[in-house]
Amino acid sequence: MAEAALTRAAAVGGGRWPLSLRLARRELRSGPASGFRGFRIFLACLLLGVAAIAAVGSLAQAMLDGLEQNGRALLGGEAELRLLHREATPAELAWLTANSGRLSETAELRAMARDPGGGQRRLVELKAVDGSYPLYGALATEPAGLGPAALAERDGSWGALVDPALLGRLGLEVGDRLAIGGLDYRIRGTIRHEPDRAGRVFSFGPRVMVALASLPATGLVQPGSLIEYHYRLDLPPGRAFADWRKRLVAALPESGWRIRGLAQAAPGIQRFVEQVRLFMTLVGLTALLVGGVGIANAVGSYLEQKKPTIATLKCLGAPAFLIFRAYLWQVLALALLGTLGGLVVGALVPLAVGPLLSERLNFQVAGGLYPGALALAALFGLLTTLAFSLWPLARAQQVPAVALFRDTVQRARRWPPRWAVAATGLAALALAGTAVLGTSDSRLALGFILGAALALAAFRLAAHGLVRVAERLPRPRRPDLRLALANLHRPGAPTANVAMSLGLGLTVLVAIALIQGNLRQRVLEELPAEAPSFYFIDIQPDEVATFQKIVGATPGVVAETRVPMLRGRITRVNGKRPEDLQIPKQVTWVFQGDRGLTWRATPPEGAKLTEGQWWPADYRGAPLVSLDDEVGKALGLHPGDHLTINVLGRDFTVEIANLRTVEWADLKINFVMIFSPGLLEGAPHQDIATVRLQPGPDDALGQAAAEDALERRVTDALPNVSAIRVKEALQTFAQMLDSIAAAVTATAGVTLLAGTLVLAGAVAAGHRRRIYDAVVLKVLGATRADIGRAFLLEYGLIGLVTALLAALAGSLAAWWVLTDIMNSPFHFLAGRVALTVLLATAVTLLFGFVGTWRALAQKAAPLLRNE
Repeated sequence: MAEAALTRAAAVGGGRWPLSLRLARRELRSGPASGFRGFRIFLACLLLGVAAIAAVGSLAQAMLDGLEQNGRALLGGEAELRLLHREATPAELAWLTANSGRLSETAELRAMARDPGGGQRRLVELKAVDGSYPLYGALATEPAGLGPAALAERDGSWGALVDPALLGRLGLEVGDRLAIGGLDYRIRGTIRHEPDRAGRVFSFGPRVMVALASLPATGLVQPGSLIEYHYRLDLPPGRAFADWRKRLVAALPESGWRIRGLAQAAPGIQRFVEQVRLFMTLVGLTALLVGGVGIANAVGSYLEQKKPTIATLKCLGAPAFLIFRAYLWQVLALALLGTLGGLVVGALVPLAVGPLLSERLNFQVAGGLYPGALALAALFGLLTTLAFSLWPLARAQQVPAVALFRDTVQRARRWPPRWAVAATGLAALALAGTAVLGTSDSRLALGFILGAALALAAFRLAAHGLVRVAERLPRPRRPDLRLALANLHRPGAPTANVAMSLGLGLTVLVAIALIQGNLRQRVLEELPAEAPSFYFIDIQPDEVATFQKIVGATPGVVAETRVPMLRGRITRVNGKRPEDLQIPKQVTWVFQGDRGLTWRATPPEGAKLTEGQWWPADYRGAPLVSLDDEVGKALGLHPGDHLTINVLGRDFTVEIANLRTVEWADLKINFVMIFSPGLLEGAPHQDIATVRLQPGPDDALGQAAAEDALERRVTDALPNVSAIRVKEALQTFAQMLDSIAAAVTATAGVTLLAGTLVLAGAVAAGHRRRIYDAVVLKVLGATRADIGRAFLLEYGLIGLVTALLAALAGSLAAWWVLTDIMNSPFHFLAGRVALTVLLATAVTLLFGFVGTWRALAQKAAPLLRNE
């Protein structure tokens, strides 16, 4: 009856809209005067989270579309075949020529490039191309327009195109000579863009491009040399890749090709994009969860100001659910506004960032709108709004009118009705379900969501504990400290909101800082005492004596280890192909490409067998293999199981004799698989060696000079041998690690930004109470300095407790990731954690100071007259 009467009374306003919608529309039309200024934080939190999710979804899809559109250029053709150690035979080339369109051959290897005059040298990645290169895409050079013709022999010299970084490293210019192996090239230009070199995360040196026909004259092509031969081609018209591949395998079953089609043009980039999309989506969702605290605060603060209106409606007979619906419409309207703003920002990101990524990733990132990514972001925004606003909305409509009028002096504490609790739970479950189903790794997403929820709950409980401790502490003598402690537990105190807003973002930053710091420290600062100074690769068997003579005659050399090596890949495990197995993520790298193989009669020095026995020193029976214990346990393998290994195009099945631990961190020569003698010795192979020089007594330059001298002696005598400086490689890796950490930290900063917004909202929500307290205290004789110190002490205590808890939670998270996922030792880095604690306390004090300064500036007389 009451709602019907109100409906008839409101009919003067006209329209066929339901009464709740008409009430909501009138409230919204009243604008800022009705308290909507408090919803700026609501809108900002929602916009930030939705924009992050929409941006990463759109950008990831744009990158994947770009990969698909540029697949031929990235792959170098419509199909690519790769051989290791050997070129295709005439019969194989004849089949490819007869069963394809255009065909291009390239070879890639590592080599030492030298300045013939000055003696400077540098490890480079050498690429030898034929006259058809590239089949797709364009090779961009300086001067422009140079191609394979610029590499041809002219005036008695072969040409070379080089990475500009190499010129600076060797002090050369275009037109100078460059020695590689036993051949001098003439530098005819620099490389600005190489179409089929996308997604190279790590490289040992700059690129040098030469003619394929010149490669034999360098002396680098030797039996067993680590050379990859690539054959890129066009498929015959109307022939599908899968069908063409079947015909190839049937015609040449023993070739041992590694075959890729357009779907695998850049698998590394595809995996990277999917991982970034997963991480960024979870970060955006975390920002939304933190922003949800701001949403709940904004809704609660708004309803606090609307108490007289709600009480009046209730006195006029408005049912509780009518009030709930009216204010829910308002919240949803504002949520729609914030979500649309986030979607606009997210949709524009590919257009703004795409060109920058195109230069970085070496392929064109596609543009356009991606409705799927935008719809997912909008759903996240809607569910977050419902999950965090239903509770305060239901509580407000549940309080009786009399209690609303009395609430200024006696705050009502009631739980919302059961249906509201159930609806809030359903919205939260839907949010978690969307996150799990909308990401590529459902288990990780579920763990992340649960971890974030537990972290928010932990910070809430910590804030509750701080309030209880503040209540029970003895009253200090100092008035400012006594007032600060009282403010922590007074009604409406921002303690819980501040802790929850900053806590999660700080936890993520502490964890990232500790993980990155531990990895960097391990890479650069915790090198084993006996770590080698050099790796020398591509030592031919007939060069071993010369190599050992040079090393033995070099002053300062204290250790040299040399083993034979060739490469192969696992094609079957107990008869099953890798693609038919469920391979744990920590060992997927073993199946991604070729692995180094060696053989020996006795166990490596320091090897620890975990299962099985080593073969006798004079063993000459069926081939056996010793397998890395981590790989064996991850795959559930034991002695007696079998592996099939493809070496030089031939498959060999071997029995696992034992599992052994491998200490990769000592940087010595280690192998996933070590074979018994008798199987691989006759295959073309080369040796790999490590050399350690004794550091100079306090002279770093002396050590560097000794390393330069050894590198020069070896590479001058053996031009085909490449020297890899361990420290240089580790420094390059550390720089890459720093770049990744900076990007991850900046990304995780979205969560901290959301927390800062919530903190600002909490300060703004308590602004009226601050003014009231400041005026009363000034009337009672307190000075501005006294009040300011009290307020700042309050926020300082909240920020310090929050930061300490975040430091603990972040340290635990970093410890778990390093020890359980990365199998790396954990060290507590007090400096990085202390910096985060100071940052949190400073941010909290800053916002507290701004709020306090505004409150202290309020005149007392106007407020007292109003009261």
